[in-house]
Amino acid sequence: MTERLSDRALNRALLARQGLIEPFDAPVLDVVEAIGAMQGQAWPALPVGLWSRMTSFAPGDLYAALEAGDLRWGIGLRGTLHLVSARQHPAYAVVAGGLTASWHRAVGETSPGMDELRRAVLAFAGPQSRTNDEIRDFVEAWVTDHPDAIDSAEVEAQRTVGWRPIHRWSALTRVPNGGVWGTKAPPDHLAVPIPPASRLAPSADRAIEDVARRHLGAFGPAAVEDIASWTGTSTPPLRKLVDRLGDELASFEDESGRTLYDLPGAPRPDPETPAAPRLLGAFDSMLLAYAPKRRARIMPDALRDIVYQRGNLQIRPSFLVDGLVAGTWSADVRRREATLTLRPVGRLEPPAGKGLTARAEGLLAALHPAAKAHHVLIE
Repeated sequence: MTERLSDRALNRALLARQGLIEPFDAPVLDVVEAIGAMQGQAWPALPVGLWSRMTSFAPGDLYAALEAGDLRWGIGLRGTLHLVSARQHPAYAVVAGGLTASWHRAVGETSPGMDELRRAVLAFAGPQSRTNDEIRDFVEAWVTDHPDAIDSAEVEAQRTVGWRPIHRWSALTRVPNGGVWGTKAPPDHLAVPIPPASRLAPSADRAIEDVARRHLGAFGPAAVEDIASWTGTSTPPLRKLVDRLGDELASFEDESGRTLYDLPGAPRPDPETPAAPRLLGAFDSMLLAYAPKRRARIMPDALRDIVYQRGNLQIRPSFLVDGLVAGTWSADVRRREATLTLRPVGRLEPPAGKGLTARAEGLLAALHPAAKAHHVLIE
């Protein structure tokens, strides 16, 4: 008989894998690989997510790993920005390319000329960072030199959006002007050493298997629809994948009877394992790693509309109490004083309030070490 896992059991499994029960005592590169592709469209959220998951972390650790090329930040799964390791990037890029390849055209079917243009853009970017304007100018010059390569309707449609589908591509990563990483989100683009079209990149089948395994390792146990939602792929090939893997995966059920899959040796701690308060950054990956209606293990339904701002597609910074999202927070710096404001939903018990305050003070000190004072408010 298949073992049924409660939402609380799934919660503790998730927290354990994300370093939110016992923080990781490891280099930032290893942590990023362990917790899965980090949702990264809110640049300031990345240091928050890593600090909350590690025993020792300073933003400079992240910036140093990016500058060394060990980590990459760019368009990834579901066509959104993610932080991944250089070692794991090829598989993520191939899976992302299955979705974003269709974005490299604006009308009809992709002409051979568009593929030729994309290869030319990779060569143009190469090891030197390029701005969006430089990529657009290069593309326009290429189109002028190859007047019959791309359908005129495609060219006009691309011009309408500033050739944005060209540089929103998993084969390009984001880098800062001058190569110095810091608190400002880097706007320029650099071609990665192994683009998705390279013969050195993994096959599509191998890539989706690798990424699915990474999802289970970081967020499991999970259903096929959860993996599909996170990766931006369709469910039929993923169902074939889990069927093919068979005994290589462990199987469970959730409270609704859905079949869940997991890596056999992955952590699944006792549901009663204590979970201390933790702070999450905007767009934290845990809030997006499951199908939208299947996030009860981490997000109570009553808080969904408080954390998700549907009007502008934002996901606010939030905090956990006993492993579940219990409110939101924000921080600002004025006159060299850093203030973090906690906004709990419902009553915050004194032990949780004390724990959250201590965590917030530590986060402020890590993010704003130069501030002359740090304040934590609870509204």
